[in-house]
Amino acid sequence: MKFTCEKYLLQAAVTTSSRAAASKSPNPALEGLLIEAAGNVKITGYDLVKGIYTSFPADVAEAGSVIISAKLFENIVRSLPDDIVTISCDDSNLTRISCGHADFSIMGMYSDSYPELPGVEHQKSISIPQKTMREMISQTIFAVSDNEARPVYTGALFEVENGKLTVVAVDGYRLAMRRETPESSDMPDCSFIAPGSALQDLEKMCDDSDETVKIIVGSKHISFSVGNCVLVTRRLEGEFLDYKKSIPSEFKYELKMERAGFLRAVDRVSLIIDDRVKNPLHCVFGENRLNMYCVTALGKGEDLCAFEGDGEGLEIGFNN
Repeated sequence: MKFTCEKYLLQAAVTTSSRAAASKSPNPALEGLLIEAAGNVKITGYDLVKGIYTSFPADVAEAGSVIISAKLFENIVRSLPDDIVTISCDDSNLTRISCGHADFSIMGMYSDSYPELPGVEHQKSISIPQKTMREMISQTIFAVSDNEARPVYTGALFEVENGKLTVVAVDGYRLAMRRETPESSDMPDCSFIAPGSALQDLEKMCDDSDETVKIIVGSKHISFSVGNCVLVTRRLEGEFLDYKKSIPSEFKYELKMERAGFLRAVDRVSLIIDDRVKNPLHCVFGENRLNMYCVTALGKGEDLCAFEGDGEGLEIGFNN
């Protein structure tokens, strides 16, 4: 195998695919990246739960493939000068990486020891702008549970219904939901649960552009296509909370406030909270005014925010 390419293309592909490589595994191949050169170059990381592969153009002089340690390869590529990179591999898997005056020779592994990524058999898909997908994840991922005793809640529910895409996460204390209209869809109404770790990677793969993320759902796996990258992950099995029954249809109070100013006030009052003792942040909702305060062993913090509405003195303590 031998190919040359721009360093920035190689680094972007390695950084993205390395997110799916196993940090520790009984199978050393899973701690590596599969590099395949044939027409273009494809780099794959796979930990048996999720896999990411990225393709990019290169000048391929000799087709071939090899597995290289993900951590070592990423560190080497990151350190290279901004120039053309040449990568070659001989029959013994000795892989040479050269760029400018920098030259590395490292031992790789035979590519046939790398497990094949699962295919997603169903071809019905839904597409949504990357910017929107990124926001949907960032506004729900914090409510994904880290309790492995309830694995179904270590992911987020994706629900396609009546032409809308809804993402829901719940950890037993918080419920977060975001609903959007996709750019295009031929997917029938359905729901599936994607692992939180895969969604964290997907969030990093998306940018603030209007280029789309294509979602394909199979019986056991889901694929997310973002530009020249594809993330494939297992679906989580189990019965997810009926979130619609958990959200009240009627409310006694409805208050509106400026979001950025409210968040700044929360951050200021929270400075008094000791990380070792999780004191609550108290909110007292009056008429067009919110009084926030927190009392800890370190002292007391207090701030005011204006809003539209009347909370009639309602007081709520929120975990911080």
